[in-house]
This record gives sequence, structure tokens and C-alpha cells, in this order.
Amino acid sequence: MVEPSTDPDGRGVGPARLRAWWLVSGVVTVIVVGLAGILFGPADLGIGEVLTELADGLPFVDAGSGLGARQQAIIWEIRLPRVVLALLVGAMLATAGGAYQGVFRNPLADPYLLGVAAGAGFGATMAIVSGVGDGIGVFDAVPLSAFAGALAAVTLTYLVGGTGGRLDPVTSLVLSGVAVASFFTAVQTFVQQRESETIRQVYFFVLGQLRTAGWDEVTLLAPYTVVCISVILLVRRRLDALGVGDEEAGALGLDVRRMRLVTVVAASLGTAAAVSVSGLIGFVGIIVPHTVRLLFGTSYRVILPLTVLFGGAFLVAADIVARLAVEPAEIPIGVVTAFLGAPFFVVVLRTARKTR
Repeated sequence: MVEPSTDPDGRGVGPARLRAWWLVSGVVTVIVVGLAGILFGPADLGIGEVLTELADGLPFVDAGSGLGARQQAIIWEIRLPRVVLALLVGAMLATAGGAYQGVFRNPLADPYLLGVAAGAGFGATMAIVSGVGDGIGVFDAVPLSAFAGALAAVTLTYLVGGTGGRLDPVTSLVLSGVAVASFFTAVQTFVQQRESETIRQVYFFVLGQLRTAGWDEVTLLAPYTVVCISVILLVRRRLDALGVGDEEAGALGLDVRRMRLVTVVAASLGTAAAVSVSGLIGFVGIIVPHTVRLLFGTSYRVILPLTVLFGGAFLVAADIVARLAVEPAEIPIGVVTAFLGAPFFVVVLRTARKTR
């Protein structure tokens, strides 16, 4: 029997248990979109050849695709790493967005709410203008500085938010995030103005990109994504309890402050890692969780696992559009997600107003 979920007013809003066929549909979507990401590109590869080559890579399988060394390199060293990286980044950003929406009880919250984007942009800008990195490679100074800047911004937001006095903790954190983001953005703009020759490279990071140097970026990001998403999924039931308010959740025995801290740390750390290798890709954390919420119900026991799958699939699809829209050139993936996300944000806002 399906458990009903309720909103803060106690009204039924849909099933609170995750159905197997929903997960299957998410996995199938990931496989189909991932295969499309490997197939489409400047070099023309047949679907049969690609499937045979991928099967040939499995243990104890000798399919013999017949592809040349160059075509095999395109699949294994260029397209497949890029697809996997998009899956990891999309899953992390979407899951972090869903977690933030639960913690802050706001469907408009996204992974950059507490200043991650501004901190990462500032860190990347400082590395670029210093001439110590070009943004390519795992141990390049640009992604490392972006990661450090993102963590610094979130830490400062939490420290400032803790001094909110009588303000509601959620309101205090959100306002602190706005202030910290504004500060880092202002400093970044000042630095860019003084180092105008680096503006193009900085904008390339700000607009988002999924360039890979093989599997290095995937190897770097995968541990953060797996650990952070696992933590968020473990606490997803408690996010439903937060929906009734801090006092009510506390009366039910939930340590609200600890719960919020754990969720924010996991979501922010994962977001910082994703941003450090992909740049600032916006709207993923709003589009995917809210779409899942509209289709499958509002319980976070349902939203978050499906968001992991559909978030990865969404970013792979967006990357395909970014690669093919103005072929042979490539547009930043952040432009594609913004083009989709801006009108979607308006829809979410209107829906939230009607619900209230």
C-alpha cells in the first residue's frame, strides 16, 4: 500500500514511497541519453559500431567492433568521459538543489543559494589573472581555486548566518548567502576590471563547460559525488519532517540544527566539487527537482532518488544540444541550461504563488 505524504497544512499531496517502475524509467532515461551523448558529435559513428565497441569493453567479452584506433579513442577518451562527467555533475547539482529546497522549505532554492557560485567564480578568477592555470586538468590551479573559493563562501555564509539573532534560522542563512555572494561578486568584478585581458577566460568558466582531459576529471569528482549524494539520500526522510516547520519537527524528536547542518554541508561540498570541474552551470538544481516533484509527488523520499537519475540525464541532454546547436562550434552548456531554466523559473514562481 502507498503511504500518503502531506504538506505543511496536512493535506495529501501524493505517494511517499518510491515505486520500482519510477526508478526503472530513470535508469532507462540515463542509458538512452548517455548512449546519445556517445553517438552524436563531429565524428560520425554508427549505433551498431558504438554498441559493439562498448560491449567489447566489458570483461570476458570479445565482440570485435571493427573500429579504428582513432574512432576507439573518440569513444573511450573523449565522448564517454564527457558523458560520465555530465552525469556526475548533473546528478550532484540537481540533488543539491532538491536538498536545499527541503532544508529551506522553498521550491526556488538552488545549489548556489549560499554563495557557492560567487565563491567559485572569485577563486577561479584569482587563479586565472595570476596566470597559474588555464582550467584544464585535475590539478590545475583554476578548479582547485574554484573549489576553495566555493567552500570559503559557504563557510562564511554559515558563520554570518549564525549571528542572525532573533531571525528565523532559514531566513538568516538565506540573507547571509545573498550578502556573501554579493561581496564575492563585487571583488571578482573589481579584479576583472583591473585585468581585462583575462575576461574571456573568466567568462568561459562562468558560463559553464564540460571539457575533459580523459578520465581525470571523472576520477576527481566521482568520490565527492558518491559520498555527498549518499549522505543526502540517507537523510531524505527527515527532510519531509522539516516541511512542517522547525518547532514541529523538533517536537517530533528531530534535531533540526544538526539535520540542517549535515544536509547543507553535504550539498555544498558536492556542489563545490562539481563547479570546480564544470564551471557555473545554472538552473539544473531548480528544473530537475521541481519537474520530479510535479510528476511523482512532493515527498523527498521520492524526489531525491529520482532527481539523481534525471539530473544526470538532463545535463547529458543539455550537453548534446551545446555540442550540436552551432556545429562545428560549441556553445557553453550554461547558456543552454539558462535558456531552458529562465522560463521554467517563471513557471515555478507562478506555481508557488498559486500553492500559497
